[in-house]
Amino acid sequence: MRIARAILTFAALTAAVPASAQTYSDLYAREIARQPYYEVQRVPRYAPPRTVYQRRALFDDDDDRGLFSNRRRMQADPYRRQQAVVPGISRAPAAAAPIRRQIPAEFRRQTVSYTGTEAPGTIIINSSQRMLYLVQGDGTAIRYGIGVGREGFGWSGTEKITAKREWPKWYPPAEMLARRPDLPKMMEGGPNNPLGARAMYLGSTLYRIHGSNEPWTIGQAVSSGCFRMTNEDVQDLYDRVPIGATVKVI
Repeated sequence: MRIARAILTFAALTAAVPASAQTYSDLYAREIARQPYYEVQRVPRYAPPRTVYQRRALFDDDDDRGLFSNRRRMQADPYRRQQAVVPGISRAPAAAAPIRRQIPAEFRRQTVSYTGTEAPGTIIINSSQRMLYLVQGDGTAIRYGIGVGREGFGWSGTEKITAKREWPKWYPPAEMLARRPDLPKMMEGGPNNPLGARAMYLGSTLYRIHGSNEPWTIGQAVSSGCFRMTNEDVQDLYDRVPIGATVKVI
């Protein structure tokens, strides 16, 4: 008699418990039963014991509407994993990592000894070596690897830095546009701009010392007369030299 009375009392109490006091598992089970677009799959026995819920439409990661939205569900049970499943469409394979071409060690920035007579702050460009030297005042120079003008576009002489620009715009000269009519007349500065992160203009010429979005060309003769550096190196040089600095090209 007492056992039967206890069972009836427990049933009455359970029926009177409000939804807010019920456990998350009970609520989640009711939600799964109410929404047929969920499929329940058990993971293999060798994996940790948990249930993976897959939905037939792409999840909206920013959806925060209600208890059973993706974000709330993940916060409530961090062991659940949700995967976007579209019937008839397989997942695209992960894109291969881009191949990074390494710059040879001799073209990386380094400090070397210098015994010349040029004043500190002078830039010396040795086109045959594909090197640029910034003379220091202590018997040393900072050496940078550069790209130089290809055959027929090399030059020598002495100029001054007359202007400096950060993320400069690029205006291909008329001669280049005649050779390459596919080029734009102007390109805004940015990572895709051929002048790179910095540019230092040489005298009244069309030549510059500038960065490059093709760092693998350092050490090669590929330009139309300008001297290109990696973006990291040109920013370093840009911060070290003022307008008016002498540039000697040999």
